[in-house]
Amino acid sequence: MKQFLIPLVVCIMLTAGGTSYGQVLKAVNYDELKSVVEKNDDVLYVVNFWATWCLPCVAELPGFMEVNAQFGSNPKFKMILVSLDHVKGLETTVKSFLTKKQITADVYLLNDNKRMNVWIPAIDPGWSGAIPATVFYKNGRKLYFIEDQINKSTLEQLINQYL
Repeated sequence: MKQFLIPLVVCIMLTAGGTSYGQVLKAVNYDELKSVVEKNDDVLYVVNFWATWCLPCVAELPGFMEVNAQFGSNPKFKMILVSLDHVKGLETTVKSFLTKKQITADVYLLNDNKRMNVWIPAIDPGWSGAIPATVFYKNGRKLYFIEDQINKSTLEQLINQYL
C-alpha cells in the first residue's frame, strides 16, 4: 500500500502547485494573435485588451471571470485576455497578477508595440488605442468592438447575442 500512496501523494503535490489562470500564458505578435482569434471554427472569441497597470481594466476583470466561468464549458465560447504589459514582465508582474486575481482565461501578452499603428486600426479603425477594449470575433469576422469598460450584464448580453 505504501508503494501506491507515495507516488499518489507526490503527483497531487506537483499538480497542486499549478497556476489559476487559463491554459495559455504566452507572448505573441499581432499576426500570431490574429491567427488565434480569427479562426473559422464557429467559436465566439471574446478578446479583451488590458494591462496590470490599467485601473479600469483591473476593475472589470472580476466580471469577465464570472462570465468566463458561466460560459467557459461551452465549446462555442472562448475568452482571451490580451495583456499590453511590457514583455519583460510576463514571468513576473503578469504571472503574479494572474495568480493573485485568479484569472481563468487564456492570456496572451502582445509584444508588438513597435507596430501598434498597424494593429490598432486593424482591430478597429475607430480605436484610439485606449484600454480596456473588447472585441468579439466569430468565424474570422469581427462582430462588435467597444473601447471602454464592460459590466458583467452587458458582457453576458453581448455573448448571448453572438453565441
